[in-house]
Amino acid sequence: MRDWFSAGGIRRIRLYSGLILFSFVSTHLLNHALGLISLQAMEDGRWLFLAVWRNPVGSALLLGAILVHLALAFWAIYLRRHLRMPLWQGVQLALGLFIPLVLVNHAILTRVAAQVHGYQDSYTMLVLLFWQLRPELGLWQSVLLLVAWTHGCIGIHYALRMRPYYYRMAMVLYTLAILVPVLALLGFAQAGRYVSVLASDPEWLNQTFIDAQAPNAFALAALYQTRDAILIALAVLLGLTLLARAMRQWHEAGRSVRIRYPNQQVVTVPRGFTVLESSRLAGIAHAAVCGGRGRCSTCRIRVDAPLGGLPEPSSTEARVLARVGAAGNVRLACQLRPQQDIRVTPLIPPSLPPALALVQGQAIAGEERDICVLFADLRGFTGLSERRLPYDVVFLLNRYFEAVGQAIEGAGGIANQFTGDGVMALFGVHTGLKAGAREAMQAASRMQKAIDDLSTDLHEELAEPLRLGIGIHCGSTVVGHMGRGVATYLTAVGDVVNTASRLQDLTKEFQCQLIVSASVAAHAGLDVGALRHEKITVRNREQGITIIVIPEVRKLALPAMAA
Repeated sequence: MRDWFSAGGIRRIRLYSGLILFSFVSTHLLNHALGLISLQAMEDGRWLFLAVWRNPVGSALLLGAILVHLALAFWAIYLRRHLRMPLWQGVQLALGLFIPLVLVNHAILTRVAAQVHGYQDSYTMLVLLFWQLRPELGLWQSVLLLVAWTHGCIGIHYALRMRPYYYRMAMVLYTLAILVPVLALLGFAQAGRYVSVLASDPEWLNQTFIDAQAPNAFALAALYQTRDAILIALAVLLGLTLLARAMRQWHEAGRSVRIRYPNQQVVTVPRGFTVLESSRLAGIAHAAVCGGRGRCSTCRIRVDAPLGGLPEPSSTEARVLARVGAAGNVRLACQLRPQQDIRVTPLIPPSLPPALALVQGQAIAGEERDICVLFADLRGFTGLSERRLPYDVVFLLNRYFEAVGQAIEGAGGIANQFTGDGVMALFGVHTGLKAGAREAMQAASRMQKAIDDLSTDLHEELAEPLRLGIGIHCGSTVVGHMGRGVATYLTAVGDVVNTASRLQDLTKEFQCQLIVSASVAAHAGLDVGALRHEKITVRNREQGITIIVIPEVRKLALPAMAA
């Protein structure tokens, strides 16, 4: 039960309540869109809408979601140490505060009027009211739906953007985000024009009012008083929230800590501020893809503080840090609230694109890890390219990169560099050295098969089959995201990389498909007793290494992949 009151639990409650409200708005908009068919279609669709939301369970869920979501909005405002925030957070917060102002008016004049005064709020009557009799109310209703829809779409976007499948679905979701409200407004307008024609008949107009059992002037006055009382209560709650926030800041003002950054900046803030809040208050760029909610690791920092001088990480922070394999002195800036002076170093560039920053568990900032590095090169490519038009060369390279890239990723590796006709891939970044060695060997086998298949597909255009040379080495190297802007990518640097590249070059000299170092063979569990062993020296490396020469990968008994 305690988990529900943790940061992660509150986040889940906010998400679930928001999804309930978003479902309500979605069904509302879809019902509006039926106006493109006919007014009767809207009435028929409304029957299903009422069946879902005007039964005891649906009503309780909707009212509970409204109250919980609003309460969490006030709580979030109270917790903020300052009002500097990313633009998207500011827009979402403003939209969230605007929704109750319009929602209360609509709910009082429809739901409450129906339950208390027997008002039959049919679509015919609502369209007549909002389009013909009180068009200003229709404008506000349309604004409400658009605001609520936009608020929900922003929330869903930032809730899902860290999921690996989200970017595959993004275009469909963006299309729906635009199409649904547009169809709803068009349906409402179409129904409004139709009702305007019907309203020209006094008898139809009179019968519609009788069927609707519209509230009289006394009942309307009571409804407006209820509406005003609720709006005043909301304004008072917001005022009390801001007052409580100001009192807390006044209480904390006398107890401050200093946070030192790598650029010699020193930020002095009251105790209770997170490091991320301190960065934003001082205008220091700090990566935080999830907006500082402890749902990603992009804001993580290396902390220099006295032994025992930091509060223990919460369960939410500990899970994220464990997922990325963070060192003991690494914390999440959005969760760490220092109680004494500290020195911090942000580990992820603030300009790193979200698609790169959100790769779970990658050593983005530069960490030393034991991994396998694979280099591959397409043999005779210069000769192939000289006899072809530039477009043909690009076509061939794209087919080649697609084939070997799928083979690498299918084996669990990361294809991180495509240069000319060469490929570099990393294995074991997240799974460890032994698993990485097995993955690299599986990738080599799949790459050779992919090249053979590609040669078969293109046999009419190739004078001879495509040939691939692969070199694999393993060991400790520095892994991290390197580059600038959109050209930032995960890669590795160091002796292991240079050696793997050298082994790939040696496949030409030994006339073979694959050369691996003895350490790779040992970690992968390969039976290489019958294969050729050589002792070589590598430029800029003092000690020699033993390599295994593998003429044909398909004849090699590969180790089983881990489950």
